[in-house]
Amino acid sequence: MSLRPYIVGNWKMHGTRTMLSEARSIDRAAQRLMKVEVAIAPPYTLIHPIHREAEQIAVGAQDCHEMEGGAHTGDISAAMISDAGAKFVILGHSERRQSHGESNALVKAKGESALAGGLRVIMCCGETEETRDKGDAVSFVTKQLKASLPVEIDNPMESLTVAYEPVWAIGTGKVAQPSDIEEMHGEIRKLLVNLYGEEHGGEVRILYGGSVKPENAGEIFAIPNVGGALVGGASLTADSFMGIALAAAETDEG
Repeated sequence: MSLRPYIVGNWKMHGTRTMLSEARSIDRAAQRLMKVEVAIAPPYTLIHPIHREAEQIAVGAQDCHEMEGGAHTGDISAAMISDAGAKFVILGHSERRQSHGESNALVKAKGESALAGGLRVIMCCGETEETRDKGDAVSFVTKQLKASLPVEIDNPMESLTVAYEPVWAIGTGKVAQPSDIEEMHGEIRKLLVNLYGEEHGGEVRILYGGSVKPENAGEIFAIPNVGGALVGGASLTADSFMGIALAAAETDEG
């Protein structure tokens, strides 16, 4: 069973209540584009307001703590974001790994906590430009991903998504070459099959992220093993974000 293309917007640290109008526009457009699964991960403060109004799109969080609760000032648990209406959580993003010093072991613990709390997990991985220039990109990413993924997942196809985001392409305007994306997504697929078996690992969606725009989305979605996109800046307006979703729908039809 092949899942629909998955287009996820990561709003990062952008968005106040004035952004609810964009969320409504995205939701209305998604209702007319049923061949694509559309979701957004706004700041924590907007999870519940968007969830309350959205009829079609899923709403998620950009991170969660690995513990269920306790003396962790400023943190938020999987249960809390689920209670606010989140259906999924993005974990292991390079901005978390770099700015907050998150290790693979910590990211894995967060994934286990999120799954236990009933959330779907979007697990991020990606290499720096220095690592790619050394020719170590595939080795680095597969090792990073293997060390970050929870081992026990009841239904990986439904509960897990992997997002490959080369660090050097995030917010820079640079996009990996199609041949590089194909190679990396192919290696990630092999890893998922090895970890979860052909039936489940073969169907887990692998998203590409890194300066995805409506203008380049169609070419990216035509690459084997690309099951959607994790979109940053282009997800902040309905026009650009849904332009990417439309490209996914048209590629899937082809």
